[in-house]
Amino acid sequence: MSEPHVIIAGGGIGGLVTALTLQQIGVKFSVYEAVRELAPLGVGINIQPNAVRELQDLGIGPEALDSVGLPAREWALVGLKGNDVYSEPRGLEAGYHWPQYAVHRGRFHMMLYHILKERAGADVVRTGHKVTGYEHKCDGTVTALIERADGTQLRENGTILIAADGIHSAVRARMHPQQPPIHWGGAIMWRGTTMAKPIRTGASFVGLGTHKQRVVLYPISHPDPETGLAMINWIAEVVVDKDDERYSNGWFRPVKVEDFAHHFAKWTYDWLDVPDLLARADVAYENPMIDRDPVPTWQDGPVILMGDAAHAMYPTGSNGASQAIMDARHLGAAMLEHGVTPAALRAFDAKFCAPISELVLRNRGAGPFGLLNLIDERCGGEFEDINDVVPEAERNAFMARYKAAAGFAVEQLNTAPATIPQGRMLR
Repeated sequence: MSEPHVIIAGGGIGGLVTALTLQQIGVKFSVYEAVRELAPLGVGINIQPNAVRELQDLGIGPEALDSVGLPAREWALVGLKGNDVYSEPRGLEAGYHWPQYAVHRGRFHMMLYHILKERAGADVVRTGHKVTGYEHKCDGTVTALIERADGTQLRENGTILIAADGIHSAVRARMHPQQPPIHWGGAIMWRGTTMAKPIRTGASFVGLGTHKQRVVLYPISHPDPETGLAMINWIAEVVVDKDDERYSNGWFRPVKVEDFAHHFAKWTYDWLDVPDLLARADVAYENPMIDRDPVPTWQDGPVILMGDAAHAMYPTGSNGASQAIMDARHLGAAMLEHGVTPAALRAFDAKFCAPISELVLRNRGAGPFGLLNLIDERCGGEFEDINDVVPEAERNAFMARYKAAAGFAVEQLNTAPATIPQGRMLR
């Protein structure tokens, strides 16, 4: 019998962590990535403690993560008048055995890429190769249909195909040809970074405003020891007319800050000057908040969807990248139990498709920012004492439900066994 070989479509965060996991357990693989050259694109993302645990089990620890970000210490919601809605410690300070990290997405991505090349060889990621579809073979394996950057076609045979090719996944379109178009709920996000002094704890994730208009900001670098300045990631968001078709398909494009800063012109507080933060931005991008309707299965025989290809979700819970990392690790665990077989993919699909699909819909309902929805409904977004609007017990219960659904309740995570025990290899 020939050695199993896994084809991975997509060299993003999910695809690279999948490759690192397969390398760890001794499974042969190839990664096909559409872009000709990987680059440190994007701005800030959060990596939740459950995913940080998996990275550490891959040998990617604090020293590496500190080079691309910093541990988060607080998560907070603040109302229009600058009054706190809810706050809680995060990571180690919240009692987790692992920290939460706020990182620069592009730098984190490139770090994973370089680690993979060091461990598995420079030729395991084939850039300029886009997986455009697949065909089943009579022996139960799969052929990936690949288009090179020069337009030529390639057919690659594999034992299984893992689709980590994102929200516009060609593999998902082949698997579910009748799927609805990308779902856009009416929110536009402008993202960027600014060098500024961190607020509150110095490593706080802060959501300010209302459900219909808000700013999110958090540092994604350690402060400079001389200036005290850190790279602050910010997201400015407004809800607009859903009939505007410009935003229905999704894109990510550079924009000028003056194109949107007027929405936040009066957002000045003694602890934060939003207009100044936006005006001094290093970069700014515009994109709609989009996801996809859940599908009944992520599996088609020897083919499985993962990451955004399986469950693209609104970034309201800061767990898109974290879930892709968890997908990669649980796929590896399934292969250790069932081999590199459709049975492993079937076990993964049965365990995660339904609950993660529920998380997609929960995030569509504003995720942890749903507290702002309650405030909008009850007082229009302005208040003096949050306890008069949403009592503390109700706020705490809301957040506990979300953390449990997202898989990072403290005790649930701290007491869970390792997804892949150290030293376990596919025999």
